[in-house]
Amino acid sequence: MLYHLYDLQHALLTPARISAEMVRTAFQSPINPASYTPVGRTISAGAEMFERVTRRFGKPSFELPHTTINGKDIAITEEFIVEKPFCNLLHFKRATKRKDPKVLIVAPMSGHFATLLRGTVEALLPHHDVYITDWVDVRMVPLSEGTFNLDDYINYVRHFLSLLGPKTSVIAVCQPAVPVLAAISLMAAENDPNQPLGMILMGGPIDTRVSKTQVTQTAEERPLSWFKNSVVTSVPFYYPGAYRKVYPGFLQLSGFMSMNLDRHVGSHMNFYKHLITGDGDSAEAHRKFYNEYNAVMDLPAEFYLQTVDVVFQRHLLPKGQMKWRDPLTDELMDVLPSKIKQTALLTIEGELDDISARGQTTAAHDLCYSLAQNKQFHHFQLGCGHYGIFNGTKWRTLIMPRIRNFIRKLDKDCDAIPELDLKVIPDLAPERYDRDKHGIVAIRRWLKERDQRLKSERITG
Repeated sequence: MLYHLYDLQHALLTPARISAEMVRTAFQSPINPASYTPVGRTISAGAEMFERVTRRFGKPSFELPHTTINGKDIAITEEFIVEKPFCNLLHFKRATKRKDPKVLIVAPMSGHFATLLRGTVEALLPHHDVYITDWVDVRMVPLSEGTFNLDDYINYVRHFLSLLGPKTSVIAVCQPAVPVLAAISLMAAENDPNQPLGMILMGGPIDTRVSKTQVTQTAEERPLSWFKNSVVTSVPFYYPGAYRKVYPGFLQLSGFMSMNLDRHVGSHMNFYKHLITGDGDSAEAHRKFYNEYNAVMDLPAEFYLQTVDVVFQRHLLPKGQMKWRDPLTDELMDVLPSKIKQTALLTIEGELDDISARGQTTAAHDLCYSLAQNKQFHHFQLGCGHYGIFNGTKWRTLIMPRIRNFIRKLDKDCDAIPELDLKVIPDLAPERYDRDKHGIVAIRRWLKERDQRLKSERITG
């Protein structure tokens, strides 16, 4: 019923939204004298604000027609390598004969489309052969295709890695850190010849007990039944995925917004002011960001609930109690990161990350205790939030170069980076993981000191 009410509201607002769009078009037209007046710009700004807050944003495109290598534009073609019911493996094929390391980006299945990682892909394209998991909005997946849970997610990752071969590095951004680590653990336990060269875990919830955020507290304070009864609903009959149980995208977006409501309200107020004052560049930057941010997809209920249970409530992976059920044989297998001895590990965290706080991702090193020390690396980015780990200036200039360095040291049989490109973005090496400096005990000490400092500043300030 909740989904039906949301769609009904959207339908009822359609005439008003179309009218607002007509008003905006009329008062932005260069042939309308009123468009040059403060009153005209105010009317146009109000109409556009209304149209945008009542619009349902569809899946964006990557819009990466080319990349630049050694000062030359190289054409990019998007091609699907594998098409599965719940995910497609997308390849960004470059029109070049360069031999660069193969990279699989595992995008999060957490509400937004894979295009949220456009900046991630764009920065890696010049010197990597890039693939990405393009998850499907499950309201478009017929119920006849079956269910999709965390075990299936892990199976998809294993299949993609096996397809790409052993000379692949995999990057897990946020939520996929757990299933990617699980998939590689299972491959290592079976001595799979297609184990990847390296895995890069970025801002992922490997062990949410290390440090708390609003996300982890919400998951821990409420029983699983609350999530099942409060946020899970059925897809209406008029969608291809009719009657499938989902965690709807519109509810997820509400949750995203509520976490930083003041920031989003302020951003929209500034957008309104930019429209009135004619600051086109700032207004367009707002549109570009929120066109992506507001585009959300439904999640399979079974995947969402299992993730909440396994990752955020029972913490089975860091406890060494996680099991994987093979979808083909129905056999239960232990997920033990301690089996990993071949795949090098790089963890990345941001100082200001309020989704996967400091220490949650670094915990992977303690779990992979059989991995040689010379294969373990870590990077902690100061002044960087969750989104900034994989998008923006710090990602392009400080984080991506370390990933590039890490991957190329694992795969030496590739072409050198052109000198011209290194002048634009110099090479940087990640730091060797040091338990005394980066381990859980050190993180908890840092968190305690930070909280004491903030408390002292509030008292004195």
